[in-house]
Amino acid sequence: MKKIIVSDTTLRVSCEAAKNPLSFRERLNIAAKLEKAGVDAIELPALSGGKEDAVVCRTIANSVACKVCIPAGSSLQELEAAWNCICDAAAPCIQVILPVSTVQMEYMYHLKSPKMLEKIAQLCKAASELCADVEFVAKDATRAEADFAASCCKTAAENGAAAVTICDDSGICFPEELAALVAQVKESCDAKVFVQPSNGLNMAAACAVEALKAGADGVKTAAGAKDYLSADTLADILRAKGDALGLASSLDVTAIHNIISGISDDAAAPVSQETAYSSDSLTLDAGCTLSDIAAAVGSLGYELSDEDIGKVYAEFRRVSERKASIGSRELEAIIATAAMQVPSTFHLVNYVVNSGNIITATANITLEKDGEKMSGVSIGDGPIDAAFHAIEQIIGHHYELDDFQIQAVTKGREAVGSSIIRLRADGKLYSGNGISTDIIGACIRAYINALNKIVYEDK
Repeated sequence: MKKIIVSDTTLRVSCEAAKNPLSFRERLNIAAKLEKAGVDAIELPALSGGKEDAVVCRTIANSVACKVCIPAGSSLQELEAAWNCICDAAAPCIQVILPVSTVQMEYMYHLKSPKMLEKIAQLCKAASELCADVEFVAKDATRAEADFAASCCKTAAENGAAAVTICDDSGICFPEELAALVAQVKESCDAKVFVQPSNGLNMAAACAVEALKAGADGVKTAAGAKDYLSADTLADILRAKGDALGLASSLDVTAIHNIISGISDDAAAPVSQETAYSSDSLTLDAGCTLSDIAAAVGSLGYELSDEDIGKVYAEFRRVSERKASIGSRELEAIIATAAMQVPSTFHLVNYVVNSGNIITATANITLEKDGEKMSGVSIGDGPIDAAFHAIEQIIGHHYELDDFQIQAVTKGREAVGSSIIRLRADGKLYSGNGISTDIIGACIRAYINALNKIVYEDK
């Protein structure tokens, strides 16, 4: 019995479609459910260049135990940025995704066949120097010359790729055509061969089966995406005909069906009561009960004790007397202010931050712990990023930044600024609040406030 590898592309496909971009919580929820359903690998979307995007990918990569794949981009700089996001994952994999059909090579990269082979070799070799598991993904392979597609896969394997993927992006491939291409690629290189069939002709399942019969080692699936093979369809095929085909997988048929039923066709995002409170449209009013507030707090991702829930509810009642309705952002501010106020382990002594449009932002921060002063110096993408890195240097630990908000509490040139920071530690969220007429100071104080909560609970 041959065990096939199932790699799910739901997160990557949904972000590429971008009809309804998924929130961080939705992506994390999908990843957790896919892992529980038995998929062997989860594929992340390519980095967009924003810091928030990198933080989201890094958090997802560190939250699952199965393989996590991320596209390397088209340059060595993008490759390094992608690797930094998954380097701490349990089973990281870098994907070199490049087109191999003439039309896409010339349209997207303005490269002829010999130059594309050089680019494949360069990126695969560089990726293999960073990560032991490298996968070459041949986009639009079914519209390429079969010999050239096979040469691309061979080049990738010779330069460190442990697996190659044949994609039918155009959706024009018949099952026997995909099977023939798989057989040719298998003969040309020693790497594992995956297929990503398209459902453009409603034959994705048939293409996958024929490819597996021809020797393919794995299949790419996507939950809730109409143009791709769905994981529940593959699971049903293997349940019904797996023994006859001599094929098996790790998919949990019941679990994968439950996941599909909770994902919309348009956005590939879970729709449940758990996420009902998490949107910016959350509206609470004075008529909300303690149970309502507890449910809203839980849906935002916080795990608070009964005592802290009571404190949040009391503060909510106080605020609702002056404000007709309260949204998710305001509720998080209440949580940061009222819940889990703990003794301070780290105290802010001083900070110096330098920033400008012609210099790199730097931060020098001094904290005090148990009477001992500790300093950290770091650079960053901006003054706040530099300050957070300096704090991490002092404490010797990196916490994922789940959310970061800045708002003015008062009006005028001397307005008081408030910052809310949410840090994620061991899957739990810790919220910190800081207030200062200096907004950078407010952010630093908010980070330290959240940090003290993490340290207190660890004790």
